[in-house]
Amino acid sequence: MIDTHTHLDDARYNEDREAVITHAQETGVEAFVTIGCDLPTSQAAVALSERYPFVYASVGVHPHEVKHVRDGWYDEFRRLAKNKNVVAYGEIGLDYHYNHSSPKEQRDRFREQVQLAREIALPVIIHTREAQEDTLAILKEERASEVGGVFHCFSGDSRLAKEALELGFYLSFSGILTFQNATPLREIARQTPLDRVLIETDCPYLTPVPYRGKRNEPAYVSQVAKQLAGLHPELSLDDVQRITTVNAKRLFKIA
Repeated sequence: MIDTHTHLDDARYNEDREAVITHAQETGVEAFVTIGCDLPTSQAAVALSERYPFVYASVGVHPHEVKHVRDGWYDEFRRLAKNKNVVAYGEIGLDYHYNHSSPKEQRDRFREQVQLAREIALPVIIHTREAQEDTLAILKEERASEVGGVFHCFSGDSRLAKEALELGFYLSFSGILTFQNATPLREIARQTPLDRVLIETDCPYLTPVPYRGKRNEPAYVSQVAKQLAGLHPELSLDDVQRITTVNAKRLFKIA
């Protein structure tokens, strides 16, 4: 399996990061993508990818953090993106639930970052919450389909799924898929073409059943794969693991 969305730089792993990674490998995780949310975490993600040959990185600024963007950040992202381990730009997008950054600021920085991703030819990792219409509009207007990408931790409705797929994007499912109240999401996952599905943990967040209440970690991506396999009686768990791994390698150009 490939855990396509982790935050391995998070301080919650400072005491046992090596053990967490080893545990994940023992459960069948062959590669990890660790995600940048601002400049410091992007730099940390790249540093981790240089330390571990099976860890890949993304760089970018999360919508919560775009108020912190300063002169020179984009040039530094351009520099970081030259590293062969950087496989995506993100996570970027819009989040109108918390509005830690103003909606206008989010939209402006989102546009700029899609433009930058196209410039450096990296697929985008999209975060969207309560901002479906604006997210789709900006992706279309800024021609994001030219580089493609993934709607990470997908939890939207069937219309968002349809439009994302029409743009050529992948849908990545997380531990949310295992939650008791996620019946509509499981139906969307069941209907999503198998060649467009990815799996992730978003660790240390969104711990899946049966580990709710604990810190999430990459090993638990196996629970997402099991849930997905349960939606496809014609497939074995091995099939789901193989298919989602092939998809991740295709999107992120991982050999």
